[in-house]
Amino acid sequence: MKRISASLPKWMALFTLAAFLFAVTSTASAQGTNGEDLEEFLEGLSEDAASKYVAPIVAAFGMNLNGGWFHKVPSSKIFGLNIEVGVVGMGTFYPKDQEYLSFNTTGDFQFSSSQAADLVAGIPLDATLEPFRAQIENDLINAITGREINVGISGATVIGDPEDYIEIDYEGEDIVIANPLFGQPGEPATITLAVPSDVIVLPIGGFEPISKLSFLPLLAPQLSVGTVFGTRATVRYLPSITIDEELGKFKYFGFGIQHNPGVLLPTPLPVDFAVGFFTQTLEVGTLFKAKTTAFGINASKKLGLGPINVTPYAGFMFEKSNIDITYTFIVDDEEIDVDFELEGENKSRLTLGLSLRLLMFNINADYNIGKYNSVTLGFMFTL
Repeated sequence: MKRISASLPKWMALFTLAAFLFAVTSTASAQGTNGEDLEEFLEGLSEDAASKYVAPIVAAFGMNLNGGWFHKVPSSKIFGLNIEVGVVGMGTFYPKDQEYLSFNTTGDFQFSSSQAADLVAGIPLDATLEPFRAQIENDLINAITGREINVGISGATVIGDPEDYIEIDYEGEDIVIANPLFGQPGEPATITLAVPSDVIVLPIGGFEPISKLSFLPLLAPQLSVGTVFGTRATVRYLPSITIDEELGKFKYFGFGIQHNPGVLLPTPLPVDFAVGFFTQTLEVGTLFKAKTTAFGINASKKLGLGPINVTPYAGFMFEKSNIDITYTFIVDDEEIDVDFELEGENKSRLTLGLSLRLLMFNINADYNIGKYNSVTLGFMFTL
């Protein structure tokens, strides 16, 4: 088993959302003990390895984005003015099952010349070929480098143990190389050599700044306006911002509606309920794009009068999140574009929460139960 040292490119931010999304910035663009950031880790991984490596954080990110949309049901009024503006903080807990902390799969991987050199180093040669060892090893390196090879891939995910390095299990193969040095009179100048199996250890384990946390945080601005025929609209928006000349622009927009069908009923129901639909898109240059949707039912009951009250609320939502990741896989200074899409594992959630209105301020907190579990905190200025 051989350890390959990697020279990673200079600092670039992956998943850097912006200063005002400080919770995400603090984890996504944070550097490990050796100064690497998350994108630099990915630059050493092929698509098959990277998709398994980042899957847990992708699922948590989608769970966050679909959270925090509501903390009460809109009133069943034909028209009523209610405006809320503030921020929502979300935190999705990482599952601690081993299947999320590490992975084991097969996929394609392209070896660098230094990795290929380790695979062929010391390959057994008979006495007639030993004088040509340097040339043979160079030919074998060239034959291995520059093509995709199906290998076993295992190790920590992004939230796993930083010391659990990713291993590339090379099963070995027969390689035919051609060189005039090997020719015999009347025979082709080729030779077949058996390259033995080996394991290459990459300097990539769990990403330490993220793996140290028990949850993934996110912060988003939010504006809600209502009520028209029992309907309230909610918007999440930030102006386009250039994060980095190479990274590109950050873009974020989301909207949703809640409708209380009780507006059509002659007698008010004992508990307010609504149907809701929410969607949003978040982009970071060409590196990262997330799309999420959620729809379902919400219920709440206001206890108290006027500007001081408590509102228990609950909801059941179906949801979907798709996150596209684009980066460059670097092999011997050759840049290979990688682009893959992952779907978040969470398909539904049960939300249980409590909202507190104090004059012109509203504070709420809820717990969300799904494939991943999360908490949401909201602080709103309300009219």
